Amino acid sequence: MAHIEALCTSRRKGIVKREQEECVFTATGIEGDAHAGDWHRQVSLLAGESIDQVKEKLPTLKNGAFAENVVTRGLDLAAVRVGDRLKLGDSVILEVTQIGKKCHNDGCAIKKATGDCIMPREGIFARVIEPGRVIRGDGVEHIPA
Repeated sequence: MAHIEALCTSRRKGIVKREQEECVFTATGIEGDAHAGDWHRQVSLLAGESIDQVKEKLPTLKNGAFAENVVTRGLDLAAVRVGDRLKLGDSVILEVTQIGKKCHNDGCAIKKATGDCIMPREGIFARVIEPGRVIRGDGVEHIPA
């Protein structure tokens, strides 16, 4: 079953996010996260399987290094499209608003170290439709539009 492998937040933008055991998702994003707000990229997601491939080149890589909020495992995030929804745990519903994003100016630290960054191609961005609490290990479900 697809599940949440990690939940990560940071109080400031531009820094590595730290793993959390649980997070509260509000109408504007994740409580205490710098990317929360009234915009379309309140929450970011990456597949743990994609992070594993980067770890082959950079074994010390930790969850949150791509500034991702949610790391999934067992879910085909490549099949997710803008407008689809993701259900996290028992109650949180996210609506996908963007896939990928431009990398920082001349590339992030990961791109400089490995020659590539997955966030511009594989990062999933969403806004919160239904708030609630999510705990690491909770299920995640793809709901096509």
